[in-house]
Amino acid sequence: MAVATTVGLAAGYALDALVGDPRRWHPVAGFGLAADALERRTYRPDATAGAVFTGLAVAGPVLLGTAATVLTRNRPVARAVLVTAGTWTVLGGRTLRRESVVMGKALRRGDLPAARNRLGHLCGRDPALLDEAELARATVESVAENTSDAVVAPLFWGAVAGLPGLLGYRAANTLDAMVGHRSPRYARFGTPAARLDDLLNLAPARLTGLLTVVVAPVAHGDRGRAWRVWRRDRNDHPSPNAGQCEAAMAGALGVRLGGRNVYSGRTEARPFLGDGPRPEARHLKRAARISGAVGLAALGAAALYPVTVGRAVTVLGRYAWNRSAPRRTTWSDSLRRGPGRRG
Repeated sequence: MAVATTVGLAAGYALDALVGDPRRWHPVAGFGLAADALERRTYRPDATAGAVFTGLAVAGPVLLGTAATVLTRNRPVARAVLVTAGTWTVLGGRTLRRESVVMGKALRRGDLPAARNRLGHLCGRDPALLDEAELARATVESVAENTSDAVVAPLFWGAVAGLPGLLGYRAANTLDAMVGHRSPRYARFGTPAARLDDLLNLAPARLTGLLTVVVAPVAHGDRGRAWRVWRRDRNDHPSPNAGQCEAAMAGALGVRLGGRNVYSGRTEARPFLGDGPRPEARHLKRAARISGAVGLAALGAAALYPVTVGRAVTVLGRYAWNRSAPRRTTWSDSLRRGPGRRG
């Protein structure tokens, strides 16, 4: 079963790299429609209603993944096929890298209207008044953060918890995108979804930052500078996770991220991360290359985990269970003890 999970993660990653997201009937889009219908039935402007909504919405995919895992517990080929399909469904690395490259081409042509229209594929900032530098910065920051959200975190939870981990993580991350942002409607209702997403990304975001430092040379980046900037600036961001990824990317590219962001008329001032000039169009292809290298490194770690640490944890858990479980008295034990003797 550990080998089946490893094969499924690798095959699903390969499908995403070769094919990308399904153009029609995407399961994540279907989940979004179901979650939207559930929200309309559970919405109230308080955190308790938001917790109920988040729990119900995430429980469905987790239970589905658990049922599939139980049904394939003695069928490694079927398990591998399901993990492959689940991994392909939840990953978004190819799409993320493509959007960065497309944005870079638009900016190099000087086609700001096209670049502004494209920004909505990456983040929710208001692009109307953004110039080339700000569009490039928004793209680099989105690529950095979404390398964790759309690549490293799904692989992490797939390695640790198999199919339920893959589906449960993607459900929580999708809910955060739907209701976790700050707005009058979701100020309280969306808080549980946002906090759950933060919790699930604590380890993957830090892993993403470290891997970005390690692979910086693939995009002609300075590993030492990336390490220094990551250690210095990673905790300055208001998000507990985004700063981990963005600071490492800023150091790897030798640029300065952060500044003023506008979301639907709401302005947020972000601290500066990194040193050097503001990002330009030429940095976007390098950011995509780093994102791809981080994804491959994360895949290697995720593929090894089920057959190494995961298997060891399973063996130790079974051993501890067998040691602690009360031993049942058998008929042969009773004969050996003789009449009148009790265990």
